[in-house]
Amino acid sequence: QLQASGGGLVQSGGSLRISCAASGVTSTMYHMGWFRQAPGKARESVAVINWSGGRTFYVDSVKGRFVISRDNAKNTVYLQMNSLKPEDTAVYYCATGTTIAGVRLIPNYWGQGTQVTVSS
Repeated sequence: QLQASGGGLVQSGGSLRISCAASGVTSTMYHMGWFRQAPGKARESVAVINWSGGRTFYVDSVKGRFVISRDNAKNTVYLQMNSLKPEDTAVYYCATGTTIAGVRLIPNYWGQGTQVTVSS
């Protein structure tokens, strides 16, 4: 089970950190990632971190602004979002998977989403 938290409303230029805690799985067996889905748009991969935390991948639109990290002792993955823009507004979903294709996680399990809203 994946439980996301930390979403909310923030002004443009602000920061927010969202978290996703995994239970019932051994986190070191999985890569983890964040996806987002804005209204009327397809779900897109935002950031991926490999099982050890030693490799990270980002979609171009968030590079330099978002940082993905994980704490395997806590079975938790984080997404630190800085310099937020209104176009970052979306429901953010965490996921686990065993395959990274390019810069995208191939998800096996999804968490429930957490809403992030950036006001202009």
